[in-house]
Amino acid sequence: MTKTILVAAILAGSAFILGLPTPGPLPAPSVVELKSPAAAGSGEANLAAGPGGRILMSWLEPASPKGHILRFAVRGPQGWSAAKTIARGANWFANPADFPALAVLPGGTLAAHWLVMSGGPDSEAYDINLVFSKDDGATWSKPAVPHRDGKKRQHGFVSLTPTADGKLALIWLDGRNMPDEEHGDMALMYTTMAPTGTLGPETQIDSRTCECCKTSMTATPDGLVAVYRDRSDKEIRDISIVRQANGRWSAPELLSKDGWEIDGCPINGPAISSNGKNVAVAWFTAPNDKPEVDLLMSADSGKTFGKKIRIDEGNPAGRVDVATLASGDAIVSWIERTGRGAQASCLDGLVGAVASAHRRCELLRERNTRSTRGKLFLVPLVLLVFHSPISNAYPCC
Repeated sequence: MTKTILVAAILAGSAFILGLPTPGPLPAPSVVELKSPAAAGSGEANLAAGPGGRILMSWLEPASPKGHILRFAVRGPQGWSAAKTIARGANWFANPADFPALAVLPGGTLAAHWLVMSGGPDSEAYDINLVFSKDDGATWSKPAVPHRDGKKRQHGFVSLTPTADGKLALIWLDGRNMPDEEHGDMALMYTTMAPTGTLGPETQIDSRTCECCKTSMTATPDGLVAVYRDRSDKEIRDISIVRQANGRWSAPELLSKDGWEIDGCPINGPAISSNGKNVAVAWFTAPNDKPEVDLLMSADSGKTFGKKIRIDEGNPAGRVDVATLASGDAIVSWIERTGRGAQASCLDGLVGAVASAHRRCELLRERNTRSTRGKLFLVPLVLLVFHSPISNAYPCC
């Protein structure tokens, strides 16, 4: 089957399919700016897909006199719903790289998470808080902490994935094995949580990962598949993939042997998406200081992948996301730098497993990325959100 890749180079943190049918070729590139439901001063926006083509957007608003409010709205055929409050707090960890998220479970139950500081004023330790709502967000359960180590360390970069049995699966980066906040290895952990609050067992998937790159997980008919930036003893920070089958996780396996040696976290994690057995993974890498954004596609639930496809325009900054269509096509987003130092937003069409045809149209150009904060753009079949200014430098830590 011939596949199409519709590529969007954007300043986005999230991209989700609107749930429309996709017979034949994808529509011509176009873009429409949407009014954001978030109040002025909001940040850390994120998107989640629901049944029937619904899109849920969550964000943080500043609280008075201090703190944050986690809110969300739903976009349907008539536009955005009225915003609803999930929770508020004065001691939350708010960061454009590690932000709250929503998920929609089978049957319509909503799940949400945010991060709460757990250490003193000079500490960077924080915990994950999870809640559920069975009435479309009118009320929420008491917050629960999914990790049970009880240590004042970092717990974040969460990926939420609904499971077929009505539970919430989640992976996160966990500092429980670190002797202090500055030294040691960050682990990748997994558990499940039911809307009743019942927690499944905790599983350590990988004992040494990159410290602050986002994780990503998806559900296929053959089980969960997760990707993340790994970390070798020689500071090679390439992307690894793990698969769950019969309740057990596979050993970590390099998705691509890029050989990116970097002594610090680039804050640039991968993204994975699935639709049935069709899976797509996008990621940023920069071996020998040569940055690129790559894509792999699978038709067997991520067990095997086709040839790696480079999709950037030659000078990417990363921050990828990906969404998979039922046809096996993929929509990818990332940030691309222009020769004049500006950030540009583009759509490219690549036909087939290799780029046998190519087109580009520029959608947005911004010299000051802060001006894009909170903007929403609609392209055919996909909703994109700009939620934070981007630094071109790496590593951070």
